[in-house]
Amino acid sequence: MSKSKLSVVVTRRLPEEVETRLCELFDVQLRQDDKPMERSELVEAIKTADVLVPTVTDDIDSALIANAGDRLKLIANYGAGVDHIDVATARQRGILVSNTPGVLADDTADMTMALILAVLRRVPEGLSVMQSGAWDGWAPNAYLGGRVGGRRLGILGMGRIGQAVARRAVAFGMQVHYHNRRRLRPEVEAELQATYWDSLDQMVARMDVISVNCPATPSTFHLMNARRLQLMKPEAVIVNTSRGEVIDENALTRMLRSDAIAGAGLDVYERGTQVNPRLRKLNNVVLLPHMGSATREGRAEMGEKVIINIKTFDDGHRPPDQVVPSML
Repeated sequence: MSKSKLSVVVTRRLPEEVETRLCELFDVQLRQDDKPMERSELVEAIKTADVLVPTVTDDIDSALIANAGDRLKLIANYGAGVDHIDVATARQRGILVSNTPGVLADDTADMTMALILAVLRRVPEGLSVMQSGAWDGWAPNAYLGGRVGGRRLGILGMGRIGQAVARRAVAFGMQVHYHNRRRLRPEVEAELQATYWDSLDQMVARMDVISVNCPATPSTFHLMNARRLQLMKPEAVIVNTSRGEVIDENALTRMLRSDAIAGAGLDVYERGTQVNPRLRKLNNVVLLPHMGSATREGRAEMGEKVIINIKTFDDGHRPPDQVVPSML
């Protein structure tokens, strides 16, 4: 007698090919629209499903997990970051958590370089004047930005994404520096042409560009706080394609408004979609709607990882991308 299919609840619309494959393998409840689930819907899902497939827009906190029924055994997150999931509480309840690491490094690194170029070369200002029809021709001193080559790039967080950023930066002629919880092996440093800084303060004070590429954890919350932002050179810029909580957004806004920092490129925000309204009005800031990993290829590969994690679990094995509290 064949066993019944796992009950899987997916909280957001996923690429069509991913949803099709999930439906072939499991008993799946899909979203009919692409809006985040209401809290009440999440409570119902977590009570009745064997597997929950959430995204970064779902707050899977301890209070929600307390509602989990006896059936829920796996939270297969669609995304690499799990700061929206209380992994420790899930583990206490016997619920495994998995994610989708490693498939978005190149896509996010591409967007990091795009933001660096956009800020230094004032790309949004150029787009705006062209779209408004206000351009009246070339001028020697118009829209002057800064040359990328030769600038010092300080990477905060040298994991997969940070290393992918480093490779791209070297190709652009930038000097790569980094701060990380653990220093890279000498051969990796040599390959990336990267200089390690044990002191984040000292690195920040000497860089032309800071790229935030570390995960959101309790230890990285406001890692770039007001004091540390003030260490940056007035002509320096900062970009963030990681998590908004790593930067004190209010402090950053104040410094950008006063030209204490030359510019910023942000793809993520401290309060999700609630972006500081003063930040929106600044000409020296490039704002994107969390697009860092938004490629068709990347989204499909994320879905493949979710499916592999669920299928491996269903076969009685540990999901290959299981997340445990000690990893965070």
